[in-house]
Amino acid sequence: MADSNTFRDSIATVDKQGKRNWIFAQQPKGRYYNIRSLLSIFYFSVFFSLPFISINGRPLFLLNVVEGKFILFGAIFWPQDFFIFGLAMLTFILFIVLFTMAFGRLFCGWMCPQTIFMEMMFRRIEYWIEGDAAAQRVLARQPWNTDKIIRKTAKHLVFYALSFLIANIFLAYIISAKSLGKIITAPLSEHTGGFIAILVFSGVFYGVFAFMREQICTIVCPYGRLQGVLLDKNSILVAYDYERGEPRGKFRKDDSRAIGDCIDCAQCVKVCPTGIDIRNGTQLECVNCTACIDACDHMMDKTGRARGLIRYASENGIAQKAPLRFTPRLRIYSAILLLLMGAMVFMLTSRKPVSGTIMRTAGMLYQERGTDSISNLYRIKLINKTTAEIPLQLKLEEEPGHVEVMGKNTITVKAEGQGEGTFFIIVPKTALHNRKSTLYIGLYEGDKRIAVMRTTFLGPVQ
Repeated sequence: MADSNTFRDSIATVDKQGKRNWIFAQQPKGRYYNIRSLLSIFYFSVFFSLPFISINGRPLFLLNVVEGKFILFGAIFWPQDFFIFGLAMLTFILFIVLFTMAFGRLFCGWMCPQTIFMEMMFRRIEYWIEGDAAAQRVLARQPWNTDKIIRKTAKHLVFYALSFLIANIFLAYIISAKSLGKIITAPLSEHTGGFIAILVFSGVFYGVFAFMREQICTIVCPYGRLQGVLLDKNSILVAYDYERGEPRGKFRKDDSRAIGDCIDCAQCVKVCPTGIDIRNGTQLECVNCTACIDACDHMMDKTGRARGLIRYASENGIAQKAPLRFTPRLRIYSAILLLLMGAMVFMLTSRKPVSGTIMRTAGMLYQERGTDSISNLYRIKLINKTTAEIPLQLKLEEEPGHVEVMGKNTITVKAEGQGEGTFFIIVPKTALHNRKSTLYIGLYEGDKRIAVMRTTFLGPVQ
């Protein structure tokens, strides 16, 4: 193990003078890398296709922050539904906390867009153009010549082209694929703002994947720095089995090997995309990408030793030499995570198709209707979250009296649009017992009640 008083003094990507240490990571090979490669194909397929999938003329997924219009899997959400997003965000934060406490940074290595795009797309292109890690290191050190200019130029042109494509797709998630198509096909003068947005997004993505790279994970992203708070000795993480590996020693054939299984080959360091030595313990730079597991397993196979010197494990599991198992703690956390996911899905699916507000006309008192009734004048504004036009009738719920809509008997709310109307609520005097009463108005489409709204009714002083 490295000296515990010194090895955490600085991150792996910064030298003693504070300058950037450029990471030339060796390309991993192994079962985990193969699985991640297959998963990345699925992730890329979803990312590049999702904005272009529509249901009944509506995008399947849209996050239009400009208009305050959000579509998640065909269901439209408006600013009036913000409380759902607030609850969903709190649920999501709790989900992350519990997930990290139980499974460490599994998300970072297997699902984080930064890791997937960097390791499975941009770094692979870098291997293809500049060669493996050793060739990249040589190319970086050699003086500028024709070969270096061609390779570096080609790499950055491809990087920018991909960043430009990603920026277009990203913008399609915000303004919709149709709006993006108009920006691309219409004259530039008609969509100057949209074109500037594409260039800005392209520059950001290019800067992230061509220059910032692993610095996003170690400096920008707060998730890694939360590890120290969220992880404990029972959390699952990518870990080095120091009980089995120490003390280290170089491999020699026909060696009785009285020392540990670690042959000090440093392959785990060479493949690490953030440049750390996993043998020094859990570090904030580790994104749990499993590259070190594949590299170590390969060396164990070559030297005739058992795999798993570096593996998914907990700190207590290594200290107690116990295999990784689904403990009661993990079962409880997993059950809570499933409940949280269920709660999020329920909040999103149980939302009413029509919402709105009822406002009693300001500055007006009640009106007397004949000798036995009191009325209040209201204005209602409704939002239709469906793709079909809805004619609505208003009915007073669970109280004597009735609703009298001015003009037509129904209020028509356009598809994905708004509707409004003015109406009276008329209540018998005998039903009023307080200066202010709470009444409930049912919104009916035919005989089907689709929502209930609350308002206050003002009556005479008793």
